[in-house]
Amino acid sequence: MQDVAALASILIYGAALIQGFMVLPGGGLLARERLLIWPGLFALASFGLPLAILPLRKQLARYVWSSFHAGFGQSPPSVLTGIGLLLAAAAFIFWQIGEASQGGRYPTAVFSAFGAGIGILLAQVWLVRVLQRDPLTWPKIRLD
Repeated sequence: MQDVAALASILIYGAALIQGFMVLPGGGLLARERLLIWPGLFALASFGLPLAILPLRKQLARYVWSSFHAGFGQSPPSVLTGIGLLLAAAAFIFWQIGEASQGGRYPTAVFSAFGAGIGILLAQVWLVRVLQRDPLTWPKIRLD
């Protein structure tokens, strides 16, 4: 499920970037800064910090492990819930782009938050791979 969520969020963000560059005012450096640079920094921070800081990494690994045990991403209703949340996030970011294109506030925070969300999803994907390679953890996952 983490792989699908991460890939879907990257695709949604890519579509939002295209839409943002086409309709948002300012263009050029402003658009690159607000749609690429700041969100990229947030994505890097939310990916790197939880993996680099041991207490955060342990907490995130515990979350990934407990969500697996709870069945999140393992059943059709759970997968549909995850897809629904991603679609809601997509609708929100496109709504913000539409508002800004009509003279509303520039959606810098929305793009940065989405970048941070992508970063944490990618950190979860990485931790899943680590848990799968752990000789003590993987047999427990396979049995559950």
